[in-house]
Order: sequence, then structure tokens, then C-alpha cells
Amino acid sequence: MIDQWMQRYIAAWRSDDPEAVAALFADDSRYRTAPHRPPVEGRDAIVEWWVDQGDSKLDWTFEYEIVAVDGDVSIVQGRTHYPCEGDQAAKTYRNLWVIEFASDGRAREFTEWYMLEPHTDGGES
Repeated sequence: MIDQWMQRYIAAWRSDDPEAVAALFADDSRYRTAPHRPPVEGRDAIVEWWVDQGDSKLDWTFEYEIVAVDGDVSIVQGRTHYPCEGDQAAKTYRNLWVIEFASDGRAREFTEWYMLEPHTDGGES
């Protein structure tokens, strides 16, 4: 289930299609962009927030591995790379996601941790 959900998540991320985003989350879901931040609450609010982020307009790559599955909770480790664009330096993030699923396969809780990967160009970071 998690692998299929991840494929749909990536497709929604690439498109910012509101229907694709909505299909990922339960009506009463909560999305935290960090464990200490208040969640975006409710599917409609998540869709609005997601589309406003506009990542479909950016060039990026993402790779992931499923670290653990325990009942309705999955943990995913990822790496997101945004290449140089204009005067913006390339950035790479390491991600850890904890996703709790409802019985219908949609996420009801999503919490992410992300850390900027140090840039290595042969010099000191």
C-alpha cells in the first residue's frame, strides 16, 4: 500500500493537481511540515496549502526507501534535490516522513522532518 501511495504522492507533487492531492488524504487528515509546527488540518486546507507551494513549477528529483511499516503507520526516508536555477544554488534535502493511514488507504496523519544536506564542492562546508 505505501509504495502505491508514494507513487501517487510523487505524481501529485509533480502536477499540483488538486484532485490528485485530495485523493491522498482523508477528510480529517493533518499534515505537519515539521513535528513542532501546527498541522495543516483537513483535506481541503491541505490541498489549498499544497497547491500554493507550487513545487510543480520547480525542477526537482526525489528518491525514497520505505524504512518501516507497522500496521497503519509507515516511515519513509527520502532525498529531494533542487538543482541550480537562476541565481539560486542547488539544494538537497534529506527527508523522513511518518505517515499514518486510514483504513481506506488515505493518509490521516503526515509528519515530515527535513534537513538541508551540506554542499560538498571539495572545500569545507
